[in-house]
Amino acid sequence: MLALLHTSPVHVPVFDALRDETHPGLRLRHFVDEELLGRARREGPAAVADAVGAVLGRAVAEGARAVLCTCSTLGGVAEAGAAGIAVPVLRVDRPMAVAAVAAGPRVVLLAAVASTLAPTTALIEEEARRAGRAVTVRPVLVDSAWSRFEAGDTGGYAREVAAAADRVTHADAIVLAQASMAPAQRLTTTPVPVLSSPRPGFEAAARAALHRPA
Repeated sequence: MLALLHTSPVHVPVFDALRDETHPGLRLRHFVDEELLGRARREGPAAVADAVGAVLGRAVAEGARAVLCTCSTLGGVAEAGAAGIAVPVLRVDRPMAVAAVAAGPRVVLLAAVASTLAPTTALIEEEARRAGRAVTVRPVLVDSAWSRFEAGDTGGYAREVAAAADRVTHADAIVLAQASMAPAQRLTTTPVPVLSSPRPGFEAAARAALHRPA
């Protein structure tokens, strides 16, 4: 079983669809807690470390062989919490960060929530150091988009994110920091590679869950 920690219920059908497409025999257990992101935005990600740790513990107790955190704001907190449990804990955006570093030295990071800018920038820089590459990350906050997401206008949200991506110049890769931004990837017209996290993040987590002994 693969457990997933979400901060919005919109992610549940996205990852169910990815499972059905690529790993139909894999059982998923979704944990959704919207307040985790709200509190992290107000007080900082460290403020929810204990709550995230509690979810990780529940996931393991219910039989998870791996846990995937799909919230980019909380990804580092979830990874840090892995020290106390016996299964791999992955953040959905790490494979995307690896791809961004490989694409070239100029990475533009788009986010609709300010709280994810620092964690995702740090993640890309970490992967750059690991790869021995020099990378410059330019963060861009699409601050008008999140209110659309919160209002349930996911189409308008995706269009705003896509428009922001299409305005980017002088970049080797454009990173969509939040998993919720992934639909915008299909709407962009820019020649710059636009990277999103759900598919590569899920694939990494599925491999971790399926290859771990029962």
